[in-house]
Amino acid sequence: MIATAALLACTVASAQAPSTAQTITISGRAAPVVSLAGFGDVPLARAPLSGSVISAEQIADSGLLSPAGITRLDASFSDAYNAEGYWSSFTARGYVLDNRSNFRRDGLPINAETAIALGNKERIELLLGVSGIQAGTSAPGGLVNFVVKRPNGTAARSVSLGWQDAGTLDAQLDWGDRFGADGAGGFRLSASATHINPQVNAAKGRRQLVALATEWRIGAGSRIEAEIEVSRQAQPSVPGMSLLGGRLPDAHEVDPRTNLNQQPWTLPVVLGGTTASLRWQQALAAGWRAQIHGAVQRLRSDDRVAFPFGCYDAGTGIYYADRYCPDGRFDLYDFRSDGERRQVTAMDAQLRGSVVIGAVQHGLTFGVLHTRTSERFNAQAFNYVGQGQLDGASITLPAPDLTVSATRRDERSTELYARDLLQLRPGLQLWIGMRHTSLERPTYRQTITTPWLALNAELGAGWTGYTSWGQGIESEVVPNRDRYSNRGELLPALKSRQVEAGVKFAGDGVAGNLTAFDIRRPVAADIGSCDLANSCLRRIDGEAQHRGLEAAVNARRGAWQWHAGAMLLDARRQASAAAEVNGLRPVNVPRRTLKLRLSHDLASWPGLNLSAGIVHEGRRSVLPDNSVELPAWTRIDLAARLTTTTNGRIATWRIGVDNAADTRAWRESPYQFSHVYLFPITPRSLRASVQFAL
Repeated sequence: MIATAALLACTVASAQAPSTAQTITISGRAAPVVSLAGFGDVPLARAPLSGSVISAEQIADSGLLSPAGITRLDASFSDAYNAEGYWSSFTARGYVLDNRSNFRRDGLPINAETAIALGNKERIELLLGVSGIQAGTSAPGGLVNFVVKRPNGTAARSVSLGWQDAGTLDAQLDWGDRFGADGAGGFRLSASATHINPQVNAAKGRRQLVALATEWRIGAGSRIEAEIEVSRQAQPSVPGMSLLGGRLPDAHEVDPRTNLNQQPWTLPVVLGGTTASLRWQQALAAGWRAQIHGAVQRLRSDDRVAFPFGCYDAGTGIYYADRYCPDGRFDLYDFRSDGERRQVTAMDAQLRGSVVIGAVQHGLTFGVLHTRTSERFNAQAFNYVGQGQLDGASITLPAPDLTVSATRRDERSTELYARDLLQLRPGLQLWIGMRHTSLERPTYRQTITTPWLALNAELGAGWTGYTSWGQGIESEVVPNRDRYSNRGELLPALKSRQVEAGVKFAGDGVAGNLTAFDIRRPVAADIGSCDLANSCLRRIDGEAQHRGLEAAVNARRGAWQWHAGAMLLDARRQASAAAEVNGLRPVNVPRRTLKLRLSHDLASWPGLNLSAGIVHEGRRSVLPDNSVELPAWTRIDLAARLTTTTNGRIATWRIGVDNAADTRAWRESPYQFSHVYLFPITPRSLRASVQFAL
């Protein structure tokens, strides 16, 4: 893999002339801007940070129906309990992203503990690293921003139909245009309906989306945008397999189509949501601009599953608390949590412009973001119903009694932020940012300041070099259960620190970057037996240090295009009071990743593009003590896209074979709820779709 990274860097060095091609994921277009970065219209190729953009076209070419597919396209992202029928979860640079704080929609905070529909998304922005400059509180590693389709300068009229192996059917509508005098008004309607029938047994479901975005240009330099999105998904979730006693089962001995949540009383997980936003933008004098942007997200969920957890072996008297029994048995629980409600309300006011002070030009941004979140849960069921087997055929009786109470969560934050892009001299910029966050919960209030600093230099002939330093913050929930001896006490904020340095190149159809990073994050842990009252202490226990090297290349040479990304990651625990964990790797984090896509336009058949993709992920630890590891795995995807024109109407035909070699391997090993789970790679599957421009 080191050789691969070196090869990518050498390929970047082989190009000559400057260009504005995208650094990672798009070729032949204007250089993309990650709006979430917060420095206006500076393209990624010249910004002192790492990120990528996944376009709507890439989403369609890859056949993605949920955000979980991000892990196929970006080398810095990997799976983190990505179960069929549930919401998507990721790691970025080895850190698990928090679904309640690391996701954005058009730059505003959202709760991603839901099924996020992609039918009305223009692109997905991925921003890597400590995110204190973009978010008041969030886990380190990166942020994910979903950008909504909105009216543009041209009419958008298309319908698409898709099919995937086992019988998944998908229909989408994209309809937009402008109206009124000089096109002052505009609308964009997106709708989709999906019958979900995955390769996994007994996991059929359905998904719907309706979204409308509107725009009014109401005067000179003034624009109002309003949009609303309503979505719903109902589908049984698919729990993971696990270790069998002390043994990692061979991926070939377990049918990857098996669903352990296959009881007569199994109910679907229902994930529904409504999100609406209103944005006003106004051009001011001397090139300054003002913006006020507000949004409300309301989610309702019914989380139900026949859930395998641990195993009591009556024959030996051994209880396997974090895995299944050696013979494949497991304890099964009836889990139900109906009527979960989550709400996020956010309002951002921003002023942006530039001034010249002395001989230095300053690109300034000032703003305030106010966010309120609430989570409400009813009584829940988590009741033992018997034991199951790895074939998923064991039948038990339900136990739906609501015996568990859940904690309500409320939070309010106010974030004041300021950024300055200083043009010190031609080709040399200093980037400064700071965010001051006031975080309030019912039991306490915290104030946190996170700075960020970067130096960016144009090195000539399309080369750019940068170095940056920044901080990020996570706020721990106050311990409130009887087992904690320090219940009710406010824990210190978890302050992450990152140093990053990189070089980028853009020119003559080739663009790329090579980045080195070092992130240190405190670890909050439970100390003690934690099985009796006052037997547990929640406190900071050392840190997790993730150091790595990322490389990415995007190239086009005649009819050939290729996109490659790689990451080498050294992730370790250190300074823990439990000396036995120091120097060990976190679970479910691959040592290396490689994502490669090669495509070719056939000269003999105009409009036909053939492509192949390779996803490789290295070994990863299954247990916190690193005594068991998942083997590395590689999968190959093949696809073709044909564009035809009939009577002036364009049609795009797509066909693909995912996991063409039918690789059998464990895709990931999340240590969820202090339990080992194993998820297999989806077996070989076919897909096809057609999109008609109307």
